[in-house]
Amino acid sequence: MQFAEAKYGRVFILRLHDDDRLPDALESFAADQKISSALCFFIGGAKEKSRIVVGPKNDGTLPPEPMTTLLRRVHEACGLGTIFADEAGKPKLHMHASFGRKESTVTGCVRMGVDVWRIGEVVVLELLCSEVCRAVDKATGFEFLEIR
Repeated sequence: MQFAEAKYGRVFILRLHDDDRLPDALESFAADQKISSALCFFIGGAKEKSRIVVGPKNDGTLPPEPMTTLLRRVHEACGLGTIFADEAGKPKLHMHASFGRKESTVTGCVRMGVDVWRIGEVVVLELLCSEVCRAVDKATGFEFLEIR
């Protein structure tokens, strides 16, 4: 295990609009506000045809091939994620969210594109920490946290 210590910086409350897309909207906001590290909470609705990653197709294959699913109808959504700058200094969101409709729920990563349906609320807690970034691991293709 590696670790870095951080302090809270600014706190932002965002209202996302119909058709705003995760992760694009949060990464763009973070870049505009010069946020390189943050904790993000999302609650709202997700449009049908939003695409989420629900696991690797095969556990042992490297690099892993993502298994994706499309939401077939509008879903309620709740997610938690982090933003850390990549090796080029660009903010990158890693968020997992659960999407529910009636008694069915699916959970996955929003990196393939989740479109907001009508309402999206996000709280962004900036973390003041210059020792952490996302770096691409050549074997897996994942962007792992690097503690410098």
